[in-house]
Amino acid sequence: MENEKTKITDPHVEALMQQYRELLPTLEQLAKEAYDLLRRALREKHIYVTAFEYRVKTEQSLAGKLELKGAKYKTITDVTDLVGLRVITFYTDEVDKVAAIAKRVFDIDWQESVDKRKLHHLDSFGYNSLHYICRLKEEGETKKEQGIRFELQMRTALQHVWSTIEHDTGYKGDVKIPKEYKRQFSRLAGMLELVDDEFSRLRTELTDYRRQIQGMVKSGQLDDVPLSTDSFRSFLELNPFDRLNKRIAAVNQAEIYPVSLMPYLPVLESFGLETLGDLQRFMDENYDDAHHLALSQLAITDLDILASSAALQYLCLVHVLKHNGGYNGLKFVYDTINGKDDANGMLADMILEQAKTLAFMQKKK
Repeated sequence: MENEKTKITDPHVEALMQQYRELLPTLEQLAKEAYDLLRRALREKHIYVTAFEYRVKTEQSLAGKLELKGAKYKTITDVTDLVGLRVITFYTDEVDKVAAIAKRVFDIDWQESVDKRKLHHLDSFGYNSLHYICRLKEEGETKKEQGIRFELQMRTALQHVWSTIEHDTGYKGDVKIPKEYKRQFSRLAGMLELVDDEFSRLRTELTDYRRQIQGMVKSGQLDDVPLSTDSFRSFLELNPFDRLNKRIAAVNQAEIYPVSLMPYLPVLESFGLETLGDLQRFMDENYDDAHHLALSQLAITDLDILASSAALQYLCLVHVLKHNGGYNGLKFVYDTINGKDDANGMLADMILEQAKTLAFMQKKK
C-alpha cells in the first residue's frame, strides 16, 4: 500500500486518498449495516437469492479510479461506490422485487441511480445490472455515516456469469476486438438473455399451472387433473385419508402423528392411476376392505400411536391383494415406502397370512 501511495503525484488525489483512509472504519461499518438491513428485509419477504455480498473499495482500486477521474470529485464522499452491495437473483423478475424492497429500506439517490437494463441498443451485447445509489435512512444512520452513499447492484445469475465472462476474456480491455469476435459475443449474449427470460416465463407458467390444479382439486374436478407430484400434494391438502385414519385409530384409541405421504406416489402410479379421479375411485373401492385389513392387524395389539400414512398404506395393500399381486406386489409397496430391506419380505408374508380370512379374499376363490 505504501508503494501505491508514493505513485500518486496529484495533490488533490492524495488529499482524497487521505480522506478515504480516515473514513475507512466508518465505511466498513456502513457496509455491514447496509448488508444486514437488506438481508433482513429480504428474509422477511421470503425472497431467496443465489448470492448477496458486500465490499469496501480497496485503496489500490480507489487510487486507480482517482488517477483517472479525481478532478470530478470535490470530496471523497462524492465517490458513490466506496461501499458496494451486490444481490444476485435466480430470475429476472426477482431483480425488481429486490429493488422494491431496497426502496423501502434505503433512501435512493435517483439522479445517480441507473437501470442499465434499459440502455441496450439493438446491436449491443452483454448483460447489465440495475444500479441504485443509496443512503441509510436518517433514523438508522450514525453521525459519521451521514451523507455517505453506497452502490447497490442487482442482477440475475446469468447476468453475473456474463459479466464475469466479459471481464475474464478482456472484452472491455484496451485491446480493440475484431468484428467477428464482437459478433460472436453478441450472439452468445442474445442466447443468454433469451434463456434468462425463458426461465422466468417458465416459472410464472408453472406457478399459474399449480394454482389452476389447486383450484380444480378444491372444486372436485378430479378427473381433469393428471396425477403428478404437484396435484398429489394439492390433493393431500384436502386431508382425504383422515376419515379412514380415524376409523383405524379408533381400534386402540391410538394417537395419529403426521408423516409425509409423498413416498406413496410411485406406488399409486404403478397401479396405473393417471388422474386424481382415478385416485378417488381407488380409495372408494378399497375403503371398507382396507379398514378390515387394518382391524385384523391392530386388534391383536395394544398399539396406541399410528402414522397418518396408515390409511393409504392399507389401501395400497388391499389393492395389491385384490389384483393378485401376491408376495412380490406387497414387497414392492414396502420397498418403495420404507426403502429396500429384508424385513419387507417378512411384512409381506404377514399380510398374506392375515388377509386369508378376510371377506374380499374369500370372494376371489
